[in-house]
Amino acid sequence: MTDMLSAETGTQTGDHAVERTIRHNDRTHVLHSWSAQAKIDPLPVEGGLGSTFWDYQGNSYLDFGAQLVNLNLGHQHPDLVKSIQDQAGKMATIQPAFANDVRGELAALIASKAPGTLNKVFFTNGGAEANENAVRMARAFTGKSKILAQYRSYHGATSTAMALTGDPRRWANEPGAASVAHFFGPYAYRSPFHSSSPEEESARALEHLESVIVLEGASTIGGIIIETVVGTNGILVPPPGYLPGVRALCDKYGIVYIADEVMAGFGRIGEWFAVDAFDVVPDLISFAKGVNSGYVPLGGVVMSDEIAAIFDEKAYPGGLTYSGHPLACAPGVATFKVFERDGILAHVRDLGSRVVKPILESWLHKHPSVGEIRGQGLFWAVELVTNKDTREPLVPFNAAGEAARPMAEVVAACKARGVWPMTNNNRVHICPPLVITEEELRAGLAAIDEALTVADGFVR
Repeated sequence: MTDMLSAETGTQTGDHAVERTIRHNDRTHVLHSWSAQAKIDPLPVEGGLGSTFWDYQGNSYLDFGAQLVNLNLGHQHPDLVKSIQDQAGKMATIQPAFANDVRGELAALIASKAPGTLNKVFFTNGGAEANENAVRMARAFTGKSKILAQYRSYHGATSTAMALTGDPRRWANEPGAASVAHFFGPYAYRSPFHSSSPEEESARALEHLESVIVLEGASTIGGIIIETVVGTNGILVPPPGYLPGVRALCDKYGIVYIADEVMAGFGRIGEWFAVDAFDVVPDLISFAKGVNSGYVPLGGVVMSDEIAAIFDEKAYPGGLTYSGHPLACAPGVATFKVFERDGILAHVRDLGSRVVKPILESWLHKHPSVGEIRGQGLFWAVELVTNKDTREPLVPFNAAGEAARPMAEVVAACKARGVWPMTNNNRVHICPPLVITEEELRAGLAAIDEALTVADGFVR
């Protein structure tokens, strides 16, 4: 995990003068998201290649968070870089009122992989705007304004998307957009329904959701939005029958089913769209991140023919200056070609089942701090506890300061071993680029395995 090459020069420059300038400008002029500015010290990154990035001090890291679970094809993928270069030379930008070749091609490719009759795409600049517009479409289609969302969820940081979000990032932004209500989704390890099996968790979660629909008033509810696999809030894979049950409830009460696949889509669990793994067809799918690995900001909504048809004779009430920007769509088209040529989906399924799952299962027996592992493809969570019997989390929910120290020490131990981890609350998430090699994956997991001895030290 050392001796990585610069993507541009073939060498690490280790230019400390440049690093000092970057740090000065960053600390003086950049406001970072979700952070108390005086309490952070962002790492200047010099370059990246594949599943690795490196700093100016000669340290390289396996990127086990794929940045923000968007870098599906890794750092500096040559096909994606070239597609942007070629598109810039051909047509750098065009406003969305015109038809454009690369925009139309990407929309057709997305529609070809979407389930059911989801055949039309509205492009946005990212995931939050995708969810904003999905909600707008659901409200326009049903004439009903209320949207239901799970407590354990994150849907973005724009006003409606933040109101949909269930996690603590919503709190400081309230009061938010009106007409949103939250419900409990399935989470068997910490079941709010006191279930004793995945099937019972599914059934009771659906009973709860129907109760919320009835008590909130089905006649007021335009949509239900659910991350197909809950991402930041736990990598919660839905139990058998849950998503088809949600589909049935939406059909019963005339509600639009929105699948948020901003994080789980485009190969993360080994499927083009994650809903394909759960035998369900939503009315709308929001996407972003993996559609072009974040090389240029891009997101969107894939909609059913029925929903698209309502905008045939009346104008869609929304738009964005950069909707379907050519420089963003070009690496999206390239992504489809890379996925097909290099067998990315098969690669993800193979590594997930043959490498990640058995290694993580071994940690359940090896580490007293590992309470549960769960996931699919290259999208996994390791839940850390101080007591396996009581399932007390390693750190409290939304911990900060001294209370968060145990997880901070685990993170530091991972970084010291050459892995940049993704963590949230009491969990380590395993979500590297989808192009990671088996050797890199095993090396990264071995480093995390060693770091978990730090968590073991807090077990009571």
